Amino acid sequence: MKNVIFLTLLCCILAHTAHSQTQPDSVLPVRGFCIGAPSPAGLNEFVKFIDQELAPRKVNTLILRVDYDYKYQSHPELSDANGLSKADIKKLVAACRKNHIRLIPQFNLLGHQSWAGQVFALLTKYPQFDETPWVKMPEKYEWPNPDGLYCKSYCPLAPGLHKVVFEVIDELCDVFETTAFHAGMDEVFYIGEEKCPRCGGRDKAELYAGEVSTLRNHLAEKGRQLWIWGDRLLDGKTTGLGMWEASMNNTSRAVDLVPKDVMICDWHYDRPEKTPVYFAIKGLNVITCPWRKPEFARQQVKDMIAFRNTATPEMKGRYQGMMQTVWSNAESFMDEYYGRKTPKDTLESASRCFRVMYNDIDVAISGN
Repeated sequence: MKNVIFLTLLCCILAHTAHSQTQPDSVLPVRGFCIGAPSPAGLNEFVKFIDQELAPRKVNTLILRVDYDYKYQSHPELSDANGLSKADIKKLVAACRKNHIRLIPQFNLLGHQSWAGQVFALLTKYPQFDETPWVKMPEKYEWPNPDGLYCKSYCPLAPGLHKVVFEVIDELCDVFETTAFHAGMDEVFYIGEEKCPRCGGRDKAELYAGEVSTLRNHLAEKGRQLWIWGDRLLDGKTTGLGMWEASMNNTSRAVDLVPKDVMICDWHYDRPEKTPVYFAIKGLNVITCPWRKPEFARQQVKDMIAFRNTATPEMKGRYQGMMQTVWSNAESFMDEYYGRKTPKDTLESASRCFRVMYNDIDVAISGN
């Protein structure tokens, strides 16, 4: 009889343990981490970081900002000289597969085709794709400036553009063995410019939504999902969010025009905004993305869990979870994370935000 009771208790414990292991998905389906790709020299330490830091925290989604840091076979002219090789990527794929982490590459599309005084390879090698070829890069970049230059954009209506873009997307998705692709598409200040012979005078919201749909449709042909940042779908004036975390150039109406299966990564770094509710009401799946302010991240975790717990069945599944963002490459972050470099602000840093956010997520999961 004692043996029966013992076995019954053991079965209950094992069943509870198994249930607990599946519980995180019911609390926060996406537990993400977004960072710039490591260099080949930093690859092995980053794989170790995946094993020893991401996996124990039950991170299940890793977005790697690759851009030009890969040795493309389809378009070698776009590759950085120190880019990752196919073999390097396969090491990352293996590490993520072992740890049950969904690995998603990012290549910035539409906007972010330059930074400060540097034009990136897509517009350098294909200047005919430039939305604003009359805007020249200054010797010394300053913001604000007379040209309104933050980052260059490509023209979404440029002939031949999508042949190049699609080949890059397909190659990245194939080598990453992924079912999703992150196209960036944030902070697009140049779109539908009057002097552009192709898209000048067109509705900026329709142009933006058209490019989202074009990318989404291409990915969907191979069963892949499009992820983007959400700022261009928010009205910066009505909300008071301004020109960075939202749009002041009339792209916000695109929120009603984009396909509903696009994943929205909703970033807010200066206030824990409640905009996930807006995206969910619009029928879009949404992830909240903090960066460097731990106290805001804590509130955002509470909010996302509350949204899920109090939502109607129709809305609950649209609140997908949380993703820590890191706006440096992997080596710089790991130098800070492992104490080899002290951040400018020790209380507000991506490494501290990451630790605090995932500690709160762990507490929330443990309590369910």
